[in-house]
Amino acid sequence: MYTYTEFDRQFVHARAAQFRDQLERNLSGELSDDDFRPLRLQNGWYVQRHAPMLRVAVPYGELSAKQLRQLAQIAREFDRGYGHFTTRQNLQYNWIPLPQSADVMDRLAAVDMHGIQTSGNCIRNITSDALAGVAADEIVDPRPYCEILRQWSTLHPEFAFLPRKFKIAVSGAAEDRAAIAWHDIGLQLVKRDAGEIGFKVLVGGGMGRTPVIGSVISEFVPWQQILVYIEAIVRVYNRYGRRDNAYKARIKILVKAEGQKFFDAVAAEFDNILTHDTEGGAHIIPQAEFDRVAACFVRPAGVQPVTVSVAAANDATDQPQAYTRWLERNVHAHQVPGYRAVTLSLKRAGVPPGDATDVQMEQAAELSERFSHAELRVTHDQNLLLPWVRETELRALWQAAKEAGFATPNIGFLTDMINCPGGDFCALANARSIPVAAAITERFDDLDTLYDIGDIDLHISGCINSCGHHHSGHIGILGVDKDGAEWYQVLLGGSDGSTISGAPIPGKVIGPSFAAEEVPDVIEAVIDTYRQERAAGERFIDTVRRIGITSFKTAADAQRHLTARATT
Repeated sequence: MYTYTEFDRQFVHARAAQFRDQLERNLSGELSDDDFRPLRLQNGWYVQRHAPMLRVAVPYGELSAKQLRQLAQIAREFDRGYGHFTTRQNLQYNWIPLPQSADVMDRLAAVDMHGIQTSGNCIRNITSDALAGVAADEIVDPRPYCEILRQWSTLHPEFAFLPRKFKIAVSGAAEDRAAIAWHDIGLQLVKRDAGEIGFKVLVGGGMGRTPVIGSVISEFVPWQQILVYIEAIVRVYNRYGRRDNAYKARIKILVKAEGQKFFDAVAAEFDNILTHDTEGGAHIIPQAEFDRVAACFVRPAGVQPVTVSVAAANDATDQPQAYTRWLERNVHAHQVPGYRAVTLSLKRAGVPPGDATDVQMEQAAELSERFSHAELRVTHDQNLLLPWVRETELRALWQAAKEAGFATPNIGFLTDMINCPGGDFCALANARSIPVAAAITERFDDLDTLYDIGDIDLHISGCINSCGHHHSGHIGILGVDKDGAEWYQVLLGGSDGSTISGAPIPGKVIGPSFAAEEVPDVIEAVIDTYRQERAAGERFIDTVRRIGITSFKTAADAQRHLTARATT
């Protein structure tokens, strides 16, 4: 993990002290709410439907046991005893009183954490593959580049007030587990035959009202120049992006409208920075600085290749089915022989997806200390992951994870869904998403059924802002408002760009919206159609692409009529 320098620590503590001064002046009436709003937003503080919400940055998803214990303590002392892990690899609190917010910022700074730029019209938290540094298919470890990007973008004076929020994702593996095509900028690390390392750059991706897949703007940018290239992109966006309409202010709208003109403007700005920026020079990454940062991401002491197979380490011939299923779904290949990465599932009946109590956070921290060199990751799918687990300790980890409620063997299944907090908390939401998620989880809370259905990405958003990434789900659910009532659109065939999902593409709506009580029946009708139509060994997303959405739409409409008759 990245180790904060004395400068880094002084920086976050100074930021916390600055926020305390701003808060005190606001509470005393010296600083108006309108003037305070952009200041609190760039420190991660929203005012939501019922109470303030804090979004804590977890850069590229990497978290220490010490940090997670502090997050648990904050949840216990300042919130209502839990937090919510998001698709942006952050943690959100929903009930912290604003007068106590400065105390929380001090607690975060004490463990090298903050909420800087987790909100506001700026470059947000840099996200990446939760398996970064351990993935068996990794080309280049993206974490040093993510950290350099984080430092460069933090409080960047030129990009503090962009037309809209701006999100960057980085992948360093053959499989895209960071959904880079759905971001304002997506970066794919590549290595040429001669060993030269650089980035394939995508620009203009995004969800919201207008889902757009990012376009490749450059096939190869040398790693030393990547900050310059991103600076060129963001400068062009900052110069020409719309500021008169929040719905048309994202970079995807500018890229879609201008096309090649946007690409040419970026190329010209890139060349201009490289050749004419004499005031401080272009931000070329020095080898010495890269080496300094990269030295923080070496393997933990004691992690050495071991020639022991999973079967031999766990005597798989005499194991309970729950354990073998956990091995299959929650345990992942590793680049170091004798090690595995393990997902701690935050998805089970009765709990909103992504939520963890203060006790569970402490239990997860303890598991990381016992089994993973005190290191965890927050995943894009709102789970936690232990990256350094010895194969010989998998059985012991499973037993401990089961006792803590983390061992549900459903990773990649329907109930391992992505879900935003929705209308229960968010002031922007049109509908609640948590009750819908709970009803679907209850309906499909049978592992034999889930294993028969197989891999499905289910994503639920409470509004068009798409925090639940409904566009990229194999099945997407979007909450909408109809005359003050909560209704839900269902989409099919979306993809985030992973190997299972295929090329990134937005899902298609399968008809008029459904009432909340109809949604579980509709999802069951869709699943039943898949089970009737699938070819041998065919996954849900493959069946949808082969036969189209008509049969699924017909089944959903028929279920709507059945539900209507049953309630009259």
